[in-house]
This record gives sequence, C-alpha cells and structure tokens, in this order.
Amino acid sequence: MHYARPLSALLLGLLLAGHSLASERYEHFKGQPSENLPQALHNLGEYNQKLQALLAKPAFDEHDLHEVHALTYTLENALGRIDSELKVIAADLEAVHKASEHNDPAKVRQHGQAYLQGSQPLQR
Repeated sequence: MHYARPLSALLLGLLLAGHSLASERYEHFKGQPSENLPQALHNLGEYNQKLQALLAKPAFDEHDLHEVHALTYTLENALGRIDSELKVIAADLEAVHKASEHNDPAKVRQHGQAYLQGSQPLQR
C-alpha cells in the first residue's frame, strides 16, 4: 500500500503535463473469458494462485505490477460470471421455496432440478 501515494502523484503529474505515457505504460486487456460457471471457477482458482504468488514477493518491480494489472481482467471476468450465475441459482432456489409453500409439486420439481444443476459446479 505504500506505493499508492507515489504512484498517484506520478499519474497526476503525467495527466497534468498532457503526456500519453500513462496510456502507453498500462495496456488494457480483455482477460480470459468466463463463458459459464465451471470456467469462471477454474479461472478464479488459477488466477488467484497467480496473484497469490505475486503478492508473496517482498517487493514489486514494474513487470510484477504489469502482471497484476493484466490478471485482474481475468479475475473480474470470472467474478462477473459467478455473480450473474449465482443470481440465477438463487432465483431458482427462491422459486422452490415459494412453490413448496404453495403446495405446487410441478414447480418444486422444475425449479429444484434447475437449482441443483446450476449449483453443481459449486460443490467441489
């Protein structure tokens, strides 16, 4: 965290000077896609390990910070997919809950199966 203040000052100075060095130095990446929940969980695990290895270093050089910056795109993609998938899974579980209250076995079965299928990748 002791890098935040000097880095902020440097970036502010570059912006005020009108230089485009900041945009040249920091590339923007798409990151690895997370097309579904299993892929998102895989990417989360793999890229968390990469981040953990970088964070274990006693000091960061410019390459390390570049690597952290690049891998956050994949982590953001994974978390975004996980978030959207969990909303669907939660909605199915809520439908099971309400259908059971209303004594609707067809909806319990329909949404129960959808819930189980959606949540299966989380049960590792």
